[in-house]
Amino acid sequence: MLFHVRMDVDFPHDIDPQAADALKEAERTYALGLQRDGRWRELWRIVGEYANISIFDVQGNDELHDVLSSLPLYPYMKIRVTPLVEHPSRLRAP
Repeated sequence: MLFHVRMDVDFPHDIDPQAADALKEAERTYALGLQRDGRWRELWRIVGEYANISIFDVQGNDELHDVLSSLPLYPYMKIRVTPLVEHPSRLRAP
């Protein structure tokens, strides 16, 4: 099942910079693993914001919830999820 996910990160202003850097590195490592196994299909930065648009390919709502809530930056994120279905006018590759 495909999901469009927007993630906005908002660290508290008083977070320790070293703690923030460690969280970002852990997030990167986790995200790369999800991309390699095919569950995190697309990852796009939103210009001028600490946010991204992503496409996840998972079995359903429960798996997506588990994936997102396991993100190291999850406590600092606002997440919006939109389930996707194929559009009937979509051009398919031959």
